[in-house]
Amino acid sequence: MSEPVVADPPATDAAPARGRVAWFHCFAGIAGDMALGALLDAGADLAEVRSLLERLPVPGWSLDVEPVLRGGIAGTRAVVETAEDGTTRTHAEIAAIVAGASLPPRVAARSLATFAALAEVEAGLHRRNVDDVHLHEVGGLDAIVDVVGVAAALEVLDVDHIAASAVATGTGTVRAAHGVLPNPAPAVVGLLARVGAPMRGLDIDKELTTPTGAALLVALAGSWGPMPAMSITASGFGAGTRDLSQLPNLTQVVLGTAPAATAAGPPGQPVVLLEANVDDVTGEALADAVAALLAAGAHDAWLTPITMKKGRPAHIVSALADVAAADAVGAVLVATTGSFGLRRTAMDRTPLPRSLAEVEVAGHRIGLKVGPHRVKVEHDDAAAVAAATGLTLGEVTSLAEEAWRRRV
Repeated sequence: MSEPVVADPPATDAAPARGRVAWFHCFAGIAGDMALGALLDAGADLAEVRSLLERLPVPGWSLDVEPVLRGGIAGTRAVVETAEDGTTRTHAEIAAIVAGASLPPRVAARSLATFAALAEVEAGLHRRNVDDVHLHEVGGLDAIVDVVGVAAALEVLDVDHIAASAVATGTGTVRAAHGVLPNPAPAVVGLLARVGAPMRGLDIDKELTTPTGAALLVALAGSWGPMPAMSITASGFGAGTRDLSQLPNLTQVVLGTAPAATAAGPPGQPVVLLEANVDDVTGEALADAVAALLAAGAHDAWLTPITMKKGRPAHIVSALADVAAADAVGAVLVATTGSFGLRRTAMDRTPLPRSLAEVEVAGHRIGLKVGPHRVKVEHDDAAAVAAATGLTLGEVTSLAEEAWRRRV
């Protein structure tokens, strides 16, 4: 899948100095208007959100709120009305609108990251250049107001970290600009798969999670799972447009302050470190073991040379896995090394936000990994371009980094 260049996520999401947390509970899915409604319901001042949205260089929209009941629970529906009728825009056009709005840095960065995440997936699905992708469902002014409105509401609430639960999706089919699509839509699956977000399918023949909602989570959430540790200060419910008979059609947001121990960084993601010492396995088998551990779902796997009793050279085979995947990864570790056992250590990890990107050098595509503090060129891509063009690896890497800087 081709991946475009995106703007760096806001630095406060990656290494914040404060500990204000927003956790989205997507028990009935999430959409752009539901996320915005939840934040407004939790206390984001509507006038302040409107004031930030009014910086967008596009007229002809309004944002109001409507108190509703969904399944007996009070919530807020964000109502966006526009004068447009079926207008779609390319990713480049939307990025230009946001970039030209003089928004606060976090609002701009969060908005751009959301649109870029969706454009990346759509480009891969339709085999198009990222900037030329028409964002049908998200290219209209109403969707732009939803996305930038969410970023603005997060800013008004002074949210530093964003987390999300498992994301509920429906079944059956949905009708989109490209025709009838499976539910969840391919863009939703592609977005959530990119970051390994947990998904939960419900036997409900409705679109519970939209591409806009999925893109917001993928671009903004720094951790996934149950509610992170926090002292709760507020909560709210954002309502969808329809009632569901099976459950309340709502997205919940819970706001709070992270404990002092975690206020210096994003809420930790629970993981398990699996390890085994082996002294009777060949180098080829060890390499295969690392590959098998990664294929089994480990976040990372590596080898550490050690000296065991009687001076025997050996290796520690290590793998880092989610708690839910620890048993499966541990079984692979034992099977591939022949170890008679393994060690398990519970710990947290705090991964920084990152996105995949892509640029062209001498007519060849090169993948990048973009983080809040650096961009890293994919070595294999750069080496292949060097071999094809006669440039040195260093020259290709420099050209790729320069291409990224120009586009950003």
